[in-house]
Amino acid sequence: MNTPDSRHPAKEIREETPCLRGSPFEARALRNLFLTAVAWLMAIIASVPLFSVLYGLIVKGGRRLSLDVFTQLPPAGFEDGGGFGNAIVGTLVTVGFGALISIPVGILAAIFLAELEPDGRVAHAARFCAKTLTGLPSILAGVFAYAVVVLTTGTYSAPAAGVALALLMLPTVVLTAEEAMRMVPGNMKNAAYGIGCTRSQVVWKIVLPAALPGILTGVMLAIARAAGETAPLLFTALFSNYWFIENGSAEIMAPIASLSVLIYNFASMPYENQVELAWTASLVLVSMVLIFNILARVLGRKKV
Repeated sequence: MNTPDSRHPAKEIREETPCLRGSPFEARALRNLFLTAVAWLMAIIASVPLFSVLYGLIVKGGRRLSLDVFTQLPPAGFEDGGGFGNAIVGTLVTVGFGALISIPVGILAAIFLAELEPDGRVAHAARFCAKTLTGLPSILAGVFAYAVVVLTTGTYSAPAAGVALALLMLPTVVLTAEEAMRMVPGNMKNAAYGIGCTRSQVVWKIVLPAALPGILTGVMLAIARAAGETAPLLFTALFSNYWFIENGSAEIMAPIASLSVLIYNFASMPYENQVELAWTASLVLVSMVLIFNILARVLGRKKV
């Protein structure tokens, strides 16, 4: 039989503990509510330009969305219809060339900065250069690639465009990859060294797999930036009204089309058909950039 003295001690503690709930009308609670409301308001105001641009692109560019615009070539001045399939392929090719250059170089540089000599003079100089390149105007990257590649080869081409885009992608890849590698727990590396692993084995078997989500996030962000660039391509790729692959062979050392340059050219034309295609190409390009940014967010949330 239970008596008052036989009650559970934890129950007595709960009964005697005073309520810790704060009043919603306290100054601290009101200040928190006010600042939260201001933060939400600022976020909504900041998102208005984004959603207004998306709305305009969907309304004006969505009218011409069809299979034809993805499979046909750009029309001439007085022609109707047409598409920009070659520009989509050209954008993927030029960004692909830039990624082939910037990703391996960027990851190797990040390994040096994060693991091999993080506090050396060369590392400090490399970080400074990478941070400086993040603010490099894209047109200067195009001028550099024009002087180094176009004048040397004597032609506009996809590799020239890849060099220009690689300059813009490289700092993002380097800095994000280095930060991802620095976030790998030291206990994991120490454990690997403790069982006899060499430094190269630790880097390739421990550090890189653990930092992979962060590295992929940086790569996606770099690709998203490069896909929307116009100025570098005007100096390096120019434009083309033909497919990148004709009759089973790829014209690598020749001018190549891209969505951003097509938009630049068609938007200034006095023909309604070309202007409509420019709006549709803008919608496709923005969708591609959004997809890369969403992939970066998804990959960045993954935990090892």
